This record gives sequence, C-alpha cells and structure tokens, in this order.
Amino acid sequence: MPVVSINLLPGYAAETQHRMVNRLAQAVRSVIDTPEAGTTVFVNEVSTYRRDGKVFSEGRAAHPVASDVVRDFLQAMQSGDLAHAQSYLSPDFRMCFPGTVVMHTLHELTTWAAQRYSRIGKHYEQFEESWQGDVTVVFCHGSLQGTWLDGESFESIRFIDRMEVRGGLITRQDAWNDLAEHRKA
Repeated sequence: MPVVSINLLPGYAAETQHRMVNRLAQAVRSVIDTPEAGTTVFVNEVSTYRRDGKVFSEGRAAHPVASDVVRDFLQAMQSGDLAHAQSYLSPDFRMCFPGTVVMHTLHELTTWAAQRYSRIGKHYEQFEESWQGDVTVVFCHGSLQGTWLDGESFESIRFIDRMEVRGGLITRQDAWNDLAEHRKA
C-alpha cells in the first residue's frame, strides 16, 4: 500500500493542499494497482529549507484550477464578453477548428463564426484534466445549441474542446464538433 509524503513550506492554502494530495493519489493509482482505501498521501509543513546556497521560508504561488480557467473563458465567450475572455488567453494563443481552420485572435473567431451561425451556446457534460509537464490539458464535451443564419434553431450537436493551460493562461484550443453534419446547404 503506497504512502506518499509531501513536504511544503508554509503558506499554501488548504484548498491547494487538498488539490495536491488528491492529484498525487490519482497519479499513484494510475501507476500502481492499489485500491483507493490503500493509498495514503499526507502533507508535512516545514518552516524553512536551503537549496542552491539560498534559504527559503515560503512556497511559490499555486496555479489556478485549469478546468475553472477554461470554464470561465468559455462562459465569457458565450456571453459575448470578448475583453474578459481575452484575459484568459496567452499572447501566443492558437485555436484549431474543424476543416483545418487555425486562428490566433478572438476577432478572427467571431468573424469566422458569423458566417456560420448567428448564435451558439454550449451545454457541458464533463470537464477532465490531464497533466503533461507544466501544461494542464483540459477536455470538455457536451452539446451545442444555437441559431443558424436563416433563424432556424439547432440543438444537441456534439462537441469536444481540448485546451492547453500553462501558467494559468490558455495557450491552445482544439475544437471538434458535428456542426457541419447538421448545417443546412
């Protein structure tokens, strides 16, 4: 049965420590065939430590929850608050949409979308995270609903978004959906 010990400098919020122990337990269980009840992770707070000739007495800032960053960005987009949505994006942000469409700005996206539909919204079924070095990959999926350019409504169209979050900012969005399968000629 694995027992994992984390040593942290003081100052980390309880919520940050909870996220850390839960994610470490998940990582351990993804490698070792052990039941949830057999996995123990705990935190030790230390007052200070020395590394590379320097003495440290407090930890670094915690990253925001990447799924929350993505959810807030998508909500700002859906409500039309492009300035707020922009605040979630890295300067080198890149979006890839069906049909090999690649864009770098929200203005490009809204101009492109205005040729396809007059309104769109998302119903989210699930958000999932995975971690790859200093990047958190967030997948969200669900269904699209909205209004075509001719005023007819649509709903229950599948979508999945894959977002990369680094340093609390979204660096990449890959989107897949079935809009083209339902789009009127």
